[in-house]
Amino acid sequence: MSRTLYLSLDEGKVVARCLKEKVGVSAIERLPRGGVRLVCMSSDGAERIRRALKSHLLDEDGVARERHRPSTPLW
Repeated sequence: MSRTLYLSLDEGKVVARCLKEKVGVSAIERLPRGGVRLVCMSSDGAERIRRALKSHLLDEDGVARERHRPSTPLW
């Protein structure tokens, strides 16, 4: 099972829910079209969040992420 989830909530609500469910967060990033990409510390934690926030899950195929690296070298 994957530790990565795409959710249609803002970052603060996702972090608050993870704290409530006692799920460790490995990484969280905002998505350009709204929502967040959440990577949990364990697959068990990801499954707990999937069950708790199933109405806010986004389809992974239709989600675009922001580029973190330039497309051409800087030198």
